[in-house]
Amino acid sequence: MTEARPGAGASASLWERDAELATIEEAIDALRQDRASRGGLLVFKGEAGIGKTALLAEARRLAEERGCTVWSARGGETVTSVPFNVVRQLMQPALLSLMPDEAREYLGDWYDIAGPALGVAAPGDRLADPQGVCDGLIAAVSRLARRDWPLVLLIDDAHWADRETLHWLAAFAERLDELSVLVVVARRPADVTGERADLLDGVAASARLTAPLSALTPEATAGLTRDTVGEHADAPFCREVWAVTGGNPYETVELLAKVQDSQLEPVEPSAAELRALNHSARGRGLVARLEGLGLDATRCAWAAAILGTGITVELVATLATLSPDEAVHCVRLLGAARILTETDPATRQVGDGDLEFVHPLIATAVYNSIPPTMRTAMHGVAAAIVTASGLGAAAASRHLLQVQPDGDREVVEQMRAAAREHLVIGAPDAARRCLERALLEPPEPDIHAEVLYELGCATLLTSPATTIEYLQSALAMPGLGGDTRVDAVVRLSQALVHNGQLEDAVRTIDEEAARLGPGPAQLRLRAVHYMWEGLHPGEDHLPECSEELAVLAATCSGRNNSERALLILRGFDLLTRGDNAEEVVEYCDRALVGGRLAPGLGWTDTEWGIEPLLMLATAYAYADRLDQAESLYAEALRAYESAGWSGGHLALAHAYVGLGHRRRGRLRDAEASLRASLRIAERVGRRLPLYWTVTCNLVETLLARGHVDEAWEIAEGYGFAPPYPSTIVLPDPRSIRARLLLATGRREEGINELEGAEKAAVASGHHNTVVAPWSSDLARALASEDPRRAAELSAAVRRQAERFGTDTAIGEALRLAAALETGQRATSLHAQAVSYLSASPCAYEHAAARIDYAIAIRSAEELHKGLTLATACGADGLVARARRALDEGLGLG
Repeated sequence: MTEARPGAGASASLWERDAELATIEEAIDALRQDRASRGGLLVFKGEAGIGKTALLAEARRLAEERGCTVWSARGGETVTSVPFNVVRQLMQPALLSLMPDEAREYLGDWYDIAGPALGVAAPGDRLADPQGVCDGLIAAVSRLARRDWPLVLLIDDAHWADRETLHWLAAFAERLDELSVLVVVARRPADVTGERADLLDGVAASARLTAPLSALTPEATAGLTRDTVGEHADAPFCREVWAVTGGNPYETVELLAKVQDSQLEPVEPSAAELRALNHSARGRGLVARLEGLGLDATRCAWAAAILGTGITVELVATLATLSPDEAVHCVRLLGAARILTETDPATRQVGDGDLEFVHPLIATAVYNSIPPTMRTAMHGVAAAIVTASGLGAAAASRHLLQVQPDGDREVVEQMRAAAREHLVIGAPDAARRCLERALLEPPEPDIHAEVLYELGCATLLTSPATTIEYLQSALAMPGLGGDTRVDAVVRLSQALVHNGQLEDAVRTIDEEAARLGPGPAQLRLRAVHYMWEGLHPGEDHLPECSEELAVLAATCSGRNNSERALLILRGFDLLTRGDNAEEVVEYCDRALVGGRLAPGLGWTDTEWGIEPLLMLATAYAYADRLDQAESLYAEALRAYESAGWSGGHLALAHAYVGLGHRRRGRLRDAEASLRASLRIAERVGRRLPLYWTVTCNLVETLLARGHVDEAWEIAEGYGFAPPYPSTIVLPDPRSIRARLLLATGRREEGINELEGAEKAAVASGHHNTVVAPWSSDLARALASEDPRRAAELSAAVRRQAERFGTDTAIGEALRLAAALETGQRATSLHAQAVSYLSASPCAYEHAAARIDYAIAIRSAEELHKGLTLATACGADGLVARARRALDEGLGLG
């Protein structure tokens, strides 16, 4: 039993906590061994009053006693809507202790990304990426942890932490094995649902220990009772104390305090009075006790409960309409009644006030005791006070969320302003809540559609279905005009596409384009129409769509971004159809300005999104213009990293950098980039188009390297299998899946998959043998059992390759033809393939062709050349083949 304690309150919470304290001490000692020590996470769960806060306080004492730096924070029941509230509490003291230049130096490139969320840097003028902000917060703690080692983080009442903090904590917990930081979290087992519950479960899953805190035993309760009211407390009295409180430490302390206040003798005849005393210390009994202190003290307590955090006597006085002297007197009464207490200077955080409730249970009881109409009115006054103090609309919004709708235009504007503030620090969920509250007011007719539009924009990344509802409502109302209306239509089409409603997306675009008539806005909408058609090819409309796009693109000279987008779309369409690569490049070049992306059409610009730019860069990549493609991919990666975009955009950037490496033949670099992309994509969600892009390219790269088992593990582990997405993915997933099946000996399955790829290509009109190599693989697979069909396929591949016209396409077609021939004819074709592929930028294909040629002509010299190329590429399978040929001789000269 733990008996050493500073006072009765601590003693109650630390009795019978030896095992928990030993675990904390062990974790602290492990952390302190050296700077390379692995961090860890301890989670303690227990009902209200079970002693979680006291356990964390003792953890602080133990850590500081051993020379650790301790940061602490706590959630609050009335401030769960305040984004980054808890993580700000954790980090602000450390950051504000630095000079501004020091803080910028410690955070580096993350300063402008994470700084606004932490309240230590002014937000920028563009919307922040939530995942980027989360990564920035992780980086910030990691860097400061190196300075402040050994670092211990204490988070109390995590069940009341805001969603943004929980998102950070769940991600941070996964990284603790890499960091020398100890995190100790206390939370209730219930009191949270939905996404916040899922995030807390994610935190617990990363914990070294998740321990439930048990109630006091009868023996411990007896010891605490005698320790508090005197050794003469008899056994029946002590037993009744335990029965009344259920061994809850907080309730036990409160009950024993009431015993002392009432001078009740702690003996068996008095035990019957304990239940009445316990009732007066909680729930309605606590409220009655508060009311007994008088109206002013009651209003003072109400004001403190409304404020929730940052409670000062001055704010309480203003909110309770008391004079300063009256407020001071009331605070003293509330302190004597064990309702309010002064904030402990040792644990006070930035933004904390002078006062806090003795326990969260008291705060909850007081808050719930405020008559609903009075509570609403006080929140409205609190919002005005916060606004008048210059803290901004976002700070006031948590109070305005509690105010009853009343058609107040000012409230609508405040909530819109708050939403903008939330969005620029990376808290779209908080922005959504503010805008939904603005709708309830409701907005006046002239701005109602604008609020719906803003709400649709705020939910675009998180809930396509919700976005659709809001944007359709906005467009059905008067009030949206000009570019804003066009933006709304485009965003609605994006949401429809993401929700699997392609036909609805195209119809929405077409109806608005018809309503507008000719002009720049209509041209933009037509470009978006063809973009969705190009990315989601269907069986019924693609040929006609391609012809219409050709006619429209022929009128474009690149005078504006709509024309440039149409030129890109035409170039990409020509690529997928396998038309002449020079024409593909010509269209792509015309979409640039001085060889660079036009202003407003950059990687982080939102008007057009990422899709046209990926089409542009990919068209260059497969048209053998790898210098231009790699430049665009690298530019995307730099842009997203510097802007702090760490979600799907960054995943795609890494994936396409990997594609550039793969096309160039740098297979090791390609694998590294694609695995980095996969790690990010995992956080975004599976079965999305970006996920297919990543896994498809990674499987294809691993197969090129000769790592068949790893490729199969990726495919199996990440769902690279039918059904395939409707969105176009390059290279063709069916072709790559079939190649994987063939490589693992699943020949029949592989051939079936290739024949499925053939049907899909015929239906969509996508005949480029470089991006959809099904025909080459099918020809090789059928060579022995159906040589005639294989020869027909090979001839078709060569015709299509010559139509496309790149060295890579023609060289690969010749290599296929050589594989199906024998004798001098095969040797000649091998030589031609080497000639074309040596002029290609694709080193892997060149290495493969040279090894084929060397074996065909039995030349050790040529084989060594191929081996050197394959080694440089990281093509371990080709290397093994070349070495095997050298070892076996094969009649080499």
